[in-house]
Amino acid sequence: MLTQFFFALRAAKLPVSIKEHLALLEAFEKNVIGPGNPEACSMEDFYFLSRAILVKDEKHYDKFDKAFSAYFKGVDAIADFSKPIPADWLRREIEKLLTDEQKDKAPKLDYDELMETLKKRLEEQKARHEGGSKWVGTGGTSPFGNGGYNTQGVRIGGKGGNKSGVKVWEKRAYRDYDDTQELGTRNIKVALRRLRKFARQGLEEELDLDGTIKNTAANAGFLDIKMVPERHNHVKVLLLMDVGGTMDEHIERVEELFSAARTEFKHLEFYYFHNCVYDYVWRNNRRRYAEKFPTWDIIRKYNRDYKLIFVGDATMSPYEILQPGGSVEYNNEEPGAEWLQRLTQTFTKFAWINPEPQGVWQYRQSIDIIQQLMGGRMFPLTLKGLEDAMRLLSK
Repeated sequence: MLTQFFFALRAAKLPVSIKEHLALLEAFEKNVIGPGNPEACSMEDFYFLSRAILVKDEKHYDKFDKAFSAYFKGVDAIADFSKPIPADWLRREIEKLLTDEQKDKAPKLDYDELMETLKKRLEEQKARHEGGSKWVGTGGTSPFGNGGYNTQGVRIGGKGGNKSGVKVWEKRAYRDYDDTQELGTRNIKVALRRLRKFARQGLEEELDLDGTIKNTAANAGFLDIKMVPERHNHVKVLLLMDVGGTMDEHIERVEELFSAARTEFKHLEFYYFHNCVYDYVWRNNRRRYAEKFPTWDIIRKYNRDYKLIFVGDATMSPYEILQPGGSVEYNNEEPGAEWLQRLTQTFTKFAWINPEPQGVWQYRQSIDIIQQLMGGRMFPLTLKGLEDAMRLLSK
């Protein structure tokens, strides 16, 4: 069994050696765990023993966990066939199906025309409409409403699907990211540790072993204890995170990143924004309308030595970045591009972490615009992407 387990780990690209495999067998022979040791003969005991012997770098822990689960639980660990098909998959079967020709004929208006036309429709419309191309309704190709198809419109009610709405006609409620998420954060912590600048400040609470030995030797052998302040990461980080809308697809991964950042950086300040940074941000999504923090105050409050990290999928209408009043939630006086430039000019060490798969970046106009505003400093939310971003910020 252990030989097959060893090859399963090899197949999962874990760097395990024959020497480590023999060490695990030796541990069994000496009853470290197993039937000869009643206090340690569970699967959990075997997990911790095998991980301690076979895995030498904590960045491989998550990969080991997956391989261990797949080997000992078999198919059930790979695919859960007991889960029901999402209702959304079935719901789409009864929606109006549009041909490519019908989609091409969908009305396309620029931002100003769209807002002016919506104003007229709301003044003129008297009844419900469905499946059309003009009025506020559901289905069809109208730029106003929901449940249909239009490459750029105003979504009113319903749920987003095409990620192409210029504005969203609703009051949104977002949930704060969980900063206590532990599962899957180990590798992220390893990547974030590239951004380190250690310092000893504050009360002298930690034993200085080298200094104690040196002082004791110089004091004719009489014990002379020396204490030093605790050593910690002195890097200062300002984290701005996109929340809500298309970011709902990435909540788990962003929470893992957020948890790791809270652990690794003692000097961490964080704020939320939606889609693009405008004239204010917030720290608590439940009180985001009552407790707003002007972006100008953020720029003035923090020193220039803060490392600025944006986290967001940069997936939105180009109007939201380039146009005054482009925000999907309110009429902003200045375009988001202006605020992004102010932030990056103030905090010269900056990077954008994007949870969207890098393969789709080339198909999103808004991502291309944000990349240009960031000067090419956009990185995917992968281990390599995080390592590259931290390496850039540490220079």
